[in-house]
Amino acid sequence: MILTVTLNTALDITYRVRSLTPHASHRVSDVVERPGGKGLNVARVLAALGHEVTVTGFTGGATGGQLQEHLTATPGVRDALVPVAGSTRRTVAVVDGRTGDTTQLNEPGPVIAPAEWIAFQEAYEDLLPSAAAVALCGSLPPGVPVGAYALLVRTARAAGVPVLLDTSGEPLRRGIAARPDLIKPNADELAELTGSHEPLRAVQDARRRGARTVVASLGTEGLLAASPEGRWRAVPPARVHGNPTGAGDSAVAGLLSGLVDHLPWPDRLARAVALSAATVLAPVAGEFDRAAYEELLGRVAVVTETSAA
Repeated sequence: MILTVTLNTALDITYRVRSLTPHASHRVSDVVERPGGKGLNVARVLAALGHEVTVTGFTGGATGGQLQEHLTATPGVRDALVPVAGSTRRTVAVVDGRTGDTTQLNEPGPVIAPAEWIAFQEAYEDLLPSAAAVALCGSLPPGVPVGAYALLVRTARAAGVPVLLDTSGEPLRRGIAARPDLIKPNADELAELTGSHEPLRAVQDARRRGARTVVASLGTEGLLAASPEGRWRAVPPARVHGNPTGAGDSAVAGLLSGLVDHLPWPDRLARAVALSAATVLAPVAGEFDRAAYEELLGRVAVVTETSAA
């Protein structure tokens, strides 16, 4: 079982319009609702790949109930979300049908009470013994300590469970000091963490700060990885056009899938890049174009990085 943690879950709502114009009214041609938040996107992709997945985090209110109804209808995903008094947030994505560009509106999450945070920690500890790997993903809702991910990383490491951390800002800065097995920042998050805009130098610096392995998402340039086993670049065969929302989450799913399948690093990276690109071609985050994924997988170029950091 793979465990994904989404402390700031969301009900994702995607609107599609013919052309998005500021200060104008729009007729929505299509509406899609689905469970959201980075860890839930990761879980849905993992389940589609055939993995058994358990999701945990917080859920509350009518919106949380809707989210859980969608989870119940998702094959391969077990719901272990912890109830809270506040209401789960909504995120709204407006997709411009003419350009493919997406405008994202993210509500704040519910305020988490101290007793609710303690209840989550107890549930998390109970789930870890059955987990082959754990992913800690996304932002923190109000009320959760900024060092929460550092605590959860240490708890997973004490249980002997490999842990991937995918967050940003101060939660990432504190979390990396707890020595996660893997972090997966994008280029902006990596630069904010290290102060360097040169990717290879930045991933090496992030490793020195505590991460065993760093895999950086570089957008259309693919992934750059640095681990104790070596350094690699993984690049898609061609640029794909579509909705990039959730592409990074699919990369995380590919990395976790490769970990539990005991793949060598080049194969893990190829899987992550192919899934990320295939997600851009899908209508919403947490899904991927399977035919595109299978076609792209054998065409991702993975090369050893030999440049000095």
